[in-house]
Amino acid sequence: MPSASPSPPPFFQDPPRLGNTWDSDPLLRSLLARLLPADVARQAVPHLRHLGERAAGDLLSMAELAEAQPPRHVPFDAWGRRVDRLELSPGWTALKRASAEEGLVAIAYEGRHGAAARLYQHGLLYLFGPSAATYLCPLAMTDGAARLLATGIDPELAARTLPRLTSRDPERFWTSGQWMTERAGGSDVGGTATVADPDGSGGWRLSGSKWFTSAIDSDVAFTLARLPGARAGSGGLSLFYVELRDAAGCLQGIRLERLKDKLGTRALPTAELTLEGTPASLVGGEGGGVRRIATLMNVTRVYNANAAVAGMRRAFELARAYARRRHAFGRVLLAHALHRETLAAMAVEVAAGLVLLFRAVALQGLEEHGEASAEERALLRLLTPLVKLETGRQAVAVASEALEAFGGAGYVEDTGLPRLLRDAQVLTIWEGTTNVLALDALRAIDREEALPALLADAERLLAPLPAGATAAVRAALDGAAASVRASDDAERREAGARVAARGLARAYAGALLLDQARWSGAAGDAAAPLWAAAAARWSAGLDTAGGSLAADVDGARLLALEEPAEAAAFLPGG
Repeated sequence: MPSASPSPPPFFQDPPRLGNTWDSDPLLRSLLARLLPADVARQAVPHLRHLGERAAGDLLSMAELAEAQPPRHVPFDAWGRRVDRLELSPGWTALKRASAEEGLVAIAYEGRHGAAARLYQHGLLYLFGPSAATYLCPLAMTDGAARLLATGIDPELAARTLPRLTSRDPERFWTSGQWMTERAGGSDVGGTATVADPDGSGGWRLSGSKWFTSAIDSDVAFTLARLPGARAGSGGLSLFYVELRDAAGCLQGIRLERLKDKLGTRALPTAELTLEGTPASLVGGEGGGVRRIATLMNVTRVYNANAAVAGMRRAFELARAYARRRHAFGRVLLAHALHRETLAAMAVEVAAGLVLLFRAVALQGLEEHGEASAEERALLRLLTPLVKLETGRQAVAVASEALEAFGGAGYVEDTGLPRLLRDAQVLTIWEGTTNVLALDALRAIDREEALPALLADAERLLAPLPAGATAAVRAALDGAAASVRASDDAERREAGARVAARGLARAYAGALLLDQARWSGAAGDAAAPLWAAAAARWSAGLDTAGGSLAADVDGARLLALEEPAEAAAFLPGG
């Protein structure tokens, strides 16, 4: 009998792979080439490349270990004694060490790079975050705490704590928490029920509960409480500093009720606490706690935007890497025009988020070093909530699109892909929901002349460009500004705040993209075609009367591939 034909080998899909995430990101490299002074860039670029390599290597391994071994709460020992032990993954603790060694917080406080230190720092954070199992969260709160202390609010406390929060030595490095949310509310802190009583020796003891405290493994925390006799509402709250553990590592007057079972960010230990006479120090005097902690929150909101944009970039990179490997209907996915269109739409959201993020970061650096004008300070006040709310919304949409780009594999947990979406969802909630931030933007407009500052800055960006290239962005800016000014009726203004805030953010992003495309083209930058395609597509999307974006197949090809030579290979007949 003739022998049977050998069976074909079984098919196994080649998964997407990451390379050095600095080298693979032409937009980040281009933007920082523009923003970083030459002397800072000489030090920063090798460091960024080094961290980009780690982001695709050992950091990613640490993160995978942290995700595979989420934190565990052990409330009692074997004999029934309350111990509230927190067991952490070696991956999580390794990420803390790496954060210190890379100077991810320290760089902003060492005084070597002036206002550009924030740009250098956020470039590093952008590479670190997607490979760090949400370790950006404790770093954000630590940086915010350091910034608060650096303002001189409490020199004695700063002398003790600030060197720890900004240390590069993993053995000395402390992280900070930020405890605001209670059962009665998170965004509305006026219902805070935690009280502070004097301890008889100049300190205070806190009693109450904190319903959602992220990074409970932190060394210190800032929180709000009400002094005896303080008035009701947010105006009666004061700011306090807590060191969580004593010299033996035991929690000080803190009962850890449970760890939160969350949709995402599962490697991050988030807890519900009861404060039972917790030792604390009053910071900045009686009252004014909300105003003081806002300094911390402005830092964490920019971190949130960084996490959002970097997460979008990672989702896009994975989807594109898969599209290079996955065959469907006789061709790789990248050879299909509609799939390239999908990737291009993701890429444009990343580009817009990137310019928004780094505009806020640049202004933050100027403000912290006393170099910002009054107009720039007003712009930063408005831009901080706008950038946070818009990038958070973008991140969820892009993560969802990325999962869909993988088909069924995007829905299977052991690929790690669903984590992109689960972790993105918190970015619309942490540090203020979309609605809360939209109302905050309205306050900035009403109280600080922030809208004229934004419109003037947009005009500065658009002025050098031909009128035809800027028409859609100008119309979008005018429309968003008009919607803010449309009514003196408080309820109508509140109802329209969300649409107005997103409209302002997206229109201003259009101005930033057009300006970056102009600069990149004039500089002969390799990313110039990408910026030009992103700016054109974003502007067209702002023009509700515009034509079909899908007709721009050349732009889609370029944005999806990011390399002109590779894009040319996918020309019809190529």
